[in-house]
Amino acid sequence: MREKISFLIIMQKQENPTYLKAITIRDSSDVHSIKEDIKKGIILILRVTPLAQKDVDQLRKVVEELYSIAKTADADIARLGEERIIVTPSSIKIWKPEYDLK
Repeated sequence: MREKISFLIIMQKQENPTYLKAITIRDSSDVHSIKEDIKKGIILILRVTPLAQKDVDQLRKVVEELYSIAKTADADIARLGEERIIVTPSSIKIWKPEYDLK
Protein backbone atom coordinates (compact mmCIF):
# COMPACT_ATOMS: atom_id res chain seq x y z
CA MET A 1 0.00 0.00 0.00
CA ARG A 2 2.84 2.39 0.82
CA GLU A 3 4.30 1.92 -2.68
CA LYS A 4 0.99 2.91 -4.23
CA ILE A 5 0.78 6.12 -2.19
CA SER A 6 4.30 7.22 -3.08
CA PHE A 7 3.57 6.48 -6.76
CA LEU A 8 0.54 8.78 -6.65
CA ILE A 9 2.57 11.54 -5.03
CA ILE A 10 5.25 11.26 -7.71
CA MET A 11 2.62 11.37 -10.45
CA GLN A 12 1.05 14.50 -9.00
CA LYS A 13 4.41 16.28 -8.90
CA GLN A 14 5.21 15.42 -12.52
CA GLU A 15 1.95 16.69 -13.99
CA ASN A 16 2.17 20.26 -15.22
CA PRO A 17 -1.09 21.97 -16.08
CA THR A 18 -1.43 23.83 -19.36
CA TYR A 19 -2.98 27.24 -18.93
CA LEU A 20 -5.18 29.19 -21.33
CA LYS A 21 -5.01 32.97 -21.38
CA ALA A 22 -7.09 35.51 -23.31
CA ILE A 23 -5.39 38.79 -24.22
CA THR A 24 -6.56 41.86 -26.11
CA ILE A 25 -3.81 43.35 -28.28
CA ARG A 26 -4.09 47.13 -28.23
CA ASP A 27 -0.67 48.05 -29.67
CA SER A 28 2.73 46.59 -30.53
CA SER A 29 3.98 46.97 -26.95
CA ASP A 30 1.79 43.97 -26.01
CA VAL A 31 4.01 41.66 -28.07
CA HIS A 32 6.73 41.39 -25.38
CA SER A 33 4.42 39.89 -22.72
CA ILE A 34 2.82 37.62 -25.35
CA LYS A 35 6.29 36.36 -26.31
CA GLU A 36 6.99 35.49 -22.66
CA ASP A 37 3.67 33.61 -22.42
CA ILE A 38 4.50 31.66 -25.58
CA LYS A 39 7.85 30.66 -24.04
CA LYS A 40 5.98 29.46 -20.91
CA GLY A 41 3.79 27.16 -23.03
CA ILE A 42 0.52 28.96 -22.31
CA ILE A 43 -2.32 28.60 -24.81
CA LEU A 44 -3.18 32.12 -25.95
CA ILE A 45 -6.34 33.51 -27.49
CA LEU A 46 -5.45 36.94 -28.82
CA ARG A 47 -8.16 39.46 -29.67
CA VAL A 48 -6.90 41.83 -32.37
CA THR A 49 -10.00 43.97 -33.07
CA PRO A 50 -8.91 47.10 -31.14
CA LEU A 51 -5.58 47.22 -32.98
CA ALA A 52 -7.27 46.49 -36.32
CA GLN A 53 -9.63 49.41 -35.79
CA LYS A 54 -6.75 51.71 -34.87
CA ASP A 55 -4.01 50.80 -37.39
CA VAL A 56 -4.21 47.96 -39.93
CA ASP A 57 -0.53 48.30 -40.94
CA GLN A 58 0.58 47.99 -37.31
CA LEU A 59 -1.71 44.96 -36.94
CA ARG A 60 -0.05 43.33 -39.96
CA LYS A 61 3.41 43.90 -38.44
CA VAL A 62 2.31 42.54 -35.05
CA VAL A 63 0.81 39.41 -36.62
CA GLU A 64 3.99 38.81 -38.66
CA GLU A 65 6.08 39.20 -35.50
CA LEU A 66 3.82 36.84 -33.53
CA TYR A 67 4.02 34.27 -36.34
CA SER A 68 7.82 34.48 -36.28
CA ILE A 69 7.93 34.17 -32.47
CA ALA A 70 5.57 31.18 -32.54
CA LYS A 71 7.59 29.37 -35.20
CA THR A 72 10.86 30.02 -33.33
CA ALA A 73 9.30 28.56 -30.15
CA ASP A 74 7.92 25.57 -32.12
CA ALA A 75 4.42 26.76 -31.19
CA ASP A 76 1.40 26.58 -33.48
CA ILE A 77 -0.54 29.68 -34.54
CA ALA A 78 -3.80 30.16 -36.44
CA ARG A 79 -6.61 32.60 -36.98
CA LEU A 80 -9.90 32.10 -35.12
CA GLY A 81 -12.42 33.95 -37.24
CA GLU A 82 -11.99 37.65 -37.99
CA GLU A 83 -11.16 38.89 -34.51
CA ARG A 84 -8.88 36.36 -32.83
CA ILE A 85 -5.63 34.44 -33.15
CA ILE A 86 -4.79 31.29 -31.19
CA VAL A 87 -1.25 30.27 -30.22
CA THR A 88 -0.59 26.83 -28.72
CA PRO A 89 2.57 25.22 -27.32
CA SER A 90 4.39 22.55 -29.32
CA SER A 91 2.55 19.76 -27.50
CA ILE A 92 -0.81 20.97 -28.87
CA LYS A 93 -1.39 21.17 -32.62
CA ILE A 94 -4.12 23.19 -34.31
CA TRP A 95 -6.12 21.39 -36.97
CA LYS A 96 -6.09 23.43 -40.15
CA PRO A 97 -8.20 22.30 -43.10
CA GLU A 98 -6.47 22.08 -46.43
CA TYR A 99 -8.37 24.09 -48.96
CA ASP A 100 -8.56 23.17 -52.61
CA LEU A 101 -8.07 26.50 -54.40
CA LYS A 102 -8.81 25.17 -57.90
